[in-house]
Amino acid sequence: MSSINKAIIVGRVGRDPEKRYTPNADAITSWSVATNRKWKDAEGEPKEHTEWHNVVAFRQLAEQAHEFLVKGRLVYIEGRLETRSWDDKETGKKMYRTEIIADTMRMLDSRQDAEELRASGSGERVAPVTATGPVEVYRTATKLPKRAAPDADRHFEMDDSPF
Repeated sequence: MSSINKAIIVGRVGRDPEKRYTPNADAITSWSVATNRKWKDAEGEPKEHTEWHNVVAFRQLAEQAHEFLVKGRLVYIEGRLETRSWDDKETGKKMYRTEIIADTMRMLDSRQDAEELRASGSGERVAPVTATGPVEVYRTATKLPKRAAPDADRHFEMDDSPF
């Protein structure tokens, strides 16, 4: 039996992405994303919990994340979970960190919202977002499986949609 390691989150960028490079000059960008859950307790009081996710992107997706993401931006991330471990230099204690290794990123707010966030944030990255085409979806360069051709005689009606 095969297994699946897939993570999909929609949330707000918690900190401006940090970019660094491998010895082979491949870009690595990391940032955090906050997701919220709201509910009412037994007494009817509203409750909220924020979960923080560490996200890492490599190569071209890393470059795009660094260029277009800013703290507060609403983003969709799709990828896989990966946990790494190391020994703390000071205490010698084994440390663990679980990250989402992103392979798809989609900005869900407008460019204008992003520009306002960029202008109100740190003065470090205030350059305008510019691009020569759609910038909403970014994927890592991977081969996708070929899809079967749709049935030519099949007809789809909006009433058939589950949404």
